[in-house]
Amino acid sequence: NMLVLPTGEILVTDFGDVWVYQSSGSPDPAWLPEITSAPTTVHRNGSYQISGYNFNGFSLGATYGDDVQAATNYPIVRFTNQSTGDVFYARTHDHSTMGIAYSGQASTTFDVSPKTVNGLYNLQVIANGIASPPVTVTVR
Repeated sequence: NMLVLPTGEILVTDFGDVWVYQSSGSPDPAWLPEITSAPTTVHRNGSYQISGYNFNGFSLGATYGDDVQAATNYPIVRFTNQSTGDVFYARTHDHSTMGIAYSGQASTTFDVSPKTVNGLYNLQVIANGIASPPVTVTVR
C-alpha cells in the first residue's frame, strides 16, 4: 500500500512494516502547481480563495483494486512559518475543477486553522506531492 505525502515522499506499508521513500530527483518544472492569485493577509478561522494552474496534478495517486483509493489529485495548502519553520495545513474545499492534467486556471477555497500562529509564512499549493513555488502571506 502506498500513499504520496504532501512532502513528496512516499509512505509504503505491507500492513506490518512501514517505510518512507524519498526520491533524490525533482519533479518536471511543468508539473509544479503555480499560484497566480492569493491573498497577502489572512486571519485564523478565515476562508480565502486561491487560484492558479496544476492544482489537481497529473494522476489520481496510488490506487489498486477495490482495496485502496489514495487519491492525491486535489490541492493542499501549506503554510511554513518564515521564522520558525513550523508547518500548518489548511483545509481546502469548493474546488473549481477536479480534472486531472487540467490545462486551465483552477481555484479552491482554503480555511486557515485557528492553530496557525501569527506571522509571515510561505504559502504553497501541493498536488500529487509536488509543491508550488511559495508566495508570502501574513497570518493575523
